[in-house]
Amino acid sequence: MKQFWLMVGVGLVATGLVTTPAAAQNYPWCSIYSGDMGGAKNCGFISFEQCMENVRGIGGFCQRNDWYRPPAGATGRVPARTHY
Repeated sequence: MKQFWLMVGVGLVATGLVTTPAAAQNYPWCSIYSGDMGGAKNCGFISFEQCMENVRGIGGFCQRNDWYRPPAGATGRVPARTHY
């Protein structure tokens, strides 16, 4: 019986070492659903167009995700073109 509990403990420690913490999705656009879905929100869209395709036909609208933070190093700006 001691071996059983020892193995369970070792298994739990090993599992804790190999797993990585889950991260929330971080996308710039949210769908806000209307009708039967009553204000449900889905912030899993990369573009406004993608978000609008999602709500088309089921009702709702799209808005910017207030909690969106671009990945480190991304400025969200398009680099200036260099003319030679």
